[in-house]
Order: sequence, then structure tokens, then C-alpha cells
Amino acid sequence: MRSTPLLVVAVLAAPLLSAAPALAVVGGTESTSAYEFAGSFQPASPKPPRPDGHGCGVEVLAPQWVLTASHCAGKNPTGARNGVPRGWKVRIGSLDTTSGGEVAEVDHYYRLATSGDEGGFWGKDLALLHLRTPVKAKPVRIASTTPPDGTPARILGWGMTCADSSGPECFPSRLHEADTVVQPLSTCTAAAPVGELCVGSRDGKVAAANMDSGGPALVRDGDEWTLAGVVSGPSGEGEPVLYTDVTRHTDWIDGIVSGTDVPPDDVIPNVEGTVGLNGCVGSVVRPPGAAPGAEALLLTNGHCVQGERPAPGSALVDQPADREVAIADRQGYPRATARANRLVYATMTGTDIALYRLDKTYAQLAAEGAKVFRLTSKPVRAGDPLTLVRSGGRSDCVAEAVVDRLREGGYEMTRSIRYATTAGCAPSQGHSGSPLLAADGVTVVGVHNTHNVAGAVCTDDNPCEVGPDGTTTAVQGRAYGQQVHLLAACLDRGTRLDLDRHGCALTKP
Repeated sequence: MRSTPLLVVAVLAAPLLSAAPALAVVGGTESTSAYEFAGSFQPASPKPPRPDGHGCGVEVLAPQWVLTASHCAGKNPTGARNGVPRGWKVRIGSLDTTSGGEVAEVDHYYRLATSGDEGGFWGKDLALLHLRTPVKAKPVRIASTTPPDGTPARILGWGMTCADSSGPECFPSRLHEADTVVQPLSTCTAAAPVGELCVGSRDGKVAAANMDSGGPALVRDGDEWTLAGVVSGPSGEGEPVLYTDVTRHTDWIDGIVSGTDVPPDDVIPNVEGTVGLNGCVGSVVRPPGAAPGAEALLLTNGHCVQGERPAPGSALVDQPADREVAIADRQGYPRATARANRLVYATMTGTDIALYRLDKTYAQLAAEGAKVFRLTSKPVRAGDPLTLVRSGGRSDCVAEAVVDRLREGGYEMTRSIRYATTAGCAPSQGHSGSPLLAADGVTVVGVHNTHNVAGAVCTDDNPCEVGPDGTTTAVQGRAYGQQVHLLAACLDRGTRLDLDRHGCALTKP
């Protein structure tokens, strides 16, 4: 049930969620001369949280190819390994992220590894971005071999310069650089994988920054810089930073750049209509009989609300709200946007649901081509086929059982939907609030809300089933959704909530 916030696009710590990120490009200076092969990766969707749009560093390897970190390209909406992005660009050969150099659109990406790979992610955090038009910048050559410990190295980037703040002043638009060395891998204690370089001062006072991901570690070969590594992730507090050793992956790079070994694009699942909510998922739903001119409603979990959650045995009603709502197209990119300006209702008692009111009507959203789901007025029953639509894909599920009482922490829910374990339906944290669709593919009959993480009994993140005699059953990995049919009886044609309406059985404040 816990809502885990997602990291912002292209942060240094993306592949290592539990580690503290490095704090700024420290120990260096503002660059005085541009590096024509170095550039800034600036995706429009999802947009980085800084005014200049910078998300990661890149390096030109060929006129239409740049290299970055896999987790930077992994911020595509569905997390695909290979595919076609939308609104991605790079600025090459400039000291400033906002002007100068060459700007080129990215029309394809190829990731060497993803966080879900069986063989692991560390040591393979690389991605190639193909440019729609070639750039004139002279490419950087990849170093001929892994640099030995103690090799002098130069690091570059536009990463954050603040430790405890994320205001505009913390995001430099001017390139920074620092001279440092390649350390023994054991100096980076967060991980010791094959294929990584440990770069920076031993005390971390000269190191890469948050949002320097994809940026280079350069080593000298005669009178020119060559590329040895790409920023991958942080190490321990006050330590150097881990870089993927690029020299180990020249065959993969050459195969794609030359066109002799290009992997196929991923098949992108249809995620139309999903709404990302910072660690949860939502969907726009239209209750039965709702007028086209009624203000639209967004459905998610009660535990996904902003601020304090509803207390056990209670509900939140008609609360102020201010949430950006981007309704996804089939590939997960924004099709329409709105703002949730009111929390209509939220509870975690009896069920785990929340409704937000948007500043647009159903007719307005339809005119923008946004997917709007129907809200059911009928309960889910055991054996019903379900489709879970989450931000990263779709899962075919079956309602194995409807559980009379489900307990988690201090909350108890009734008539919860247990998914069949043999159906390949395995939602996890970050999928809370994802809509469960009926067989027609357009009717929301439930929302995913929790799964048993550790096998514990009735604790937070470990729901248990409670029998008629009070006995409890907890199965690690078992997942549950919540019924939403109760909502329809409590809403009028104008989507206004009335908890005293005939047939309304939702928990009251």
C-alpha cells in the first residue's frame, strides 16, 4: 500500500534507489572552453525539473550518434529498452545548456541494459541515441583499454551544485569540469561490479553531480581526450562516483553505429489513459449518467493523496488540491493535460480509493483526444477476467477470489480483489492506483492497491486476509485490488458527491 515517489528524470541515483546521490560537481571550476563532442540531453517528456531542461550528459561518437547512460534513456514512459522517443533533443558543443552549439532531435534510442535484466545493470549502464540529422562536431574516440588505477581523468557536466536545495540557483547552465583520478574499484563501496570505474577523489570532494548521469570520464591519449567512462551512479557518502567502463562495450556500440547488429524495437504496450502521480497511477473515469459538460474525475488510491492520508475509519471530503494530470497516449506520452484542483473524496477504510476533480470537462478532454474510462456500477466477482493498466505496461489478471476482510496496518478493507497467482499478474510498488479494466477494455472495475512484500502478517506493505473467526492468512507476493462500484451510487450527473444519497455506502468523514 505504501506509495513510493519516483525519482525525477535522469538523476544520478536512478539505478541505485537506496544510495545517497553525489552532491554536485565538486572540486572543479566552470569550463572556459567548450568540448565539441560533449552535450546536454534535454528530453521534453518527461521533462527534467530544472529551467534549462537539462537531464543528462552525452558524448558524440559519430555524426548521428551520441552516448549516454541507460537510465537516462530509461525515462521513456514505458521503460522500453529500444524504441522511438518523443520530444528528445541534444545540444552539442556548447558551454551553455540554453544557447550555442548544435541542437539535434533524437529519433531512436538503444539501451544496453535495464534495471530488470537478469544479468544485472551495473557495468552496462549505457545507451546510444540516434540523431535525426548529423552534427558537425568532431566525435570523441573511445579509450583503447580500461584505464589503470591512478590514471588522471577529467570529468564534465551540468549537474546540481546544491546539497540541500533544488531551487533554480542549484542548476548551472554553464559547463563545469574537474580533474581527478581513477580510483581502485574498492574505493566505491556502494557496489563493486565488474565493468565499472570508480572516479573522483577518495573523500568525494571532487566528484560528479546529481544530473551529471551520462557525462564523461576522459583520459588522455597523446594530445587528445578519449572517453573511458560514463556516469552511472553514486557510491557511499563522501566517496567517488561509479562510471560504466565504455571500453568494455565497443562491440555493442560498433554493431549499432555501423548498422550490422541493430536490436529490434520493443513492442510498446498500450497504456492509453494512465496518469502518473509521483509513485502512483490514476485514470480519468466517467460515472454512469455523467453529463459531457461535467467536470472530469480522476480515480486513484486513498493512500496516493497528497499530504496526510485518511485516518482509519474515516474519509477526506472536499479538500483543496493542486496536482498536474497528464493523460497518456498509447505509448505513455502526454495526450492531454489538466489540473486536479479538488480532492472530492478519499478513504482507506472499506476500500482504498480517492477521487480528484479536474479543471476540464469530459467534453473538453474528448476534444483533446484523451482516453476516458467508464466507471462501473457493478462489483467484481471471483473468476472475472481483469486487465491491469499501469504506467509501464499491461497485465492480464483474473480475480481469484473476493476477500471479505483485508487488513493492512491500521486499515481494514472489505470485498477486496485477490489476483490469481497463475495469471502472470504481479503488480508492485509504484503501481498503486492502476486501473483494473473489465473484459470490454473501457470500464474500470477496480484499482490495484497493495501486495504482501515480505510475508509478514497485517503490517504496512504486508496485507493479510481475515477469516470469519478472526484467523489471519498472509502470503508473500499476493496482490490485491479494491472495488470501485460503490462510487457510482454517490455521484450525480454533474459528478457531485453526496454521501447521503440513496444507495451510497462509502465511509463517511
